[in-house]
Amino acid sequence: MDPPATLNPAEVAVNLIQQAVSKHNTRHDKTFFKAVLAGVMLSFGGLFDLIMTGGSPSLTTSNPGIVKVLGGFLFPVGLVMIVLQGLDLLTSNMMIFPMAVLKGALPWWSIPVNWIIVTFGNLVGSLFFAAVLAKYDGLVVDDPYATYIRNFAVTKAVTPAWYQIFLRGIGCNWLVCIAVWQATGARDTISKIIATWFPIWVFVACGFDHVIANMFSLPLGIMLHANLTTAYYIKKSLIASYLGNIVGGLLVGLPAVYFYLGDYKAGGLSNAEEGQTDHKNTGDSTSSEGR
Repeated sequence: MDPPATLNPAEVAVNLIQQAVSKHNTRHDKTFFKAVLAGVMLSFGGLFDLIMTGGSPSLTTSNPGIVKVLGGFLFPVGLVMIVLQGLDLLTSNMMIFPMAVLKGALPWWSIPVNWIIVTFGNLVGSLFFAAVLAKYDGLVVDDPYATYIRNFAVTKAVTPAWYQIFLRGIGCNWLVCIAVWQATGARDTISKIIATWFPIWVFVACGFDHVIANMFSLPLGIMLHANLTTAYYIKKSLIASYLGNIVGGLLVGLPAVYFYLGDYKAGGLSNAEEGQTDHKNTGDSTSSEGR
């Protein structure tokens, strides 16, 4: 009999802990460069979104909601590429590493070590893409794109209050981690793409703040001479969205531990869970262990 199309929630939760353990045991240089590539992949999606929204000034004026929905629909291509390549994106690690630590599968210090490495890797990839593949190749240096990107940077980092960016960060990573959860549960490529696409579409269209996505779009605005300094961006946007994203990740990971991992043992599964979990499919996580 064919296996079910998706893993059940307990299986997904166990799979995510296994992913965290695998990431922890990966050499730091490999983790860093996988994070660099993840920053590049996410920026491809970010540029795709900016081309759509920034290139439609008339539609933005007449129907801004439609433009947000259309731009949001394009952005998830970046996360899909990260999921299918098994790269390292900070925001899902904000969910899976605390899960693994809480269940004794990893030491507490694995969290800061991984998050620091992946943060700087994602930053390097995002800045590389913004400078080389968005600015210096001339794709968005002229209007209407340049003006839109400058205004976008101000709208993201200057206009909102600090607490508003923090709250938007919570909403963002809540949805991103739901997308990762759903992609982990899916067994085939098409299902993983669809499972990833819709929550990301919602977060972008609604205007929530993803700390890594902002590492592309806001520095690009600074490079194009937006009324925003690097120090102000770090103080006002990066820190607030980073902390908000942590909370958003915990809002998916902690309930999963409570609901599904009560009998989980770091050395293996309890007898009850072994009866539910299809160990033959634990390898299905390889295409979704990035994010």
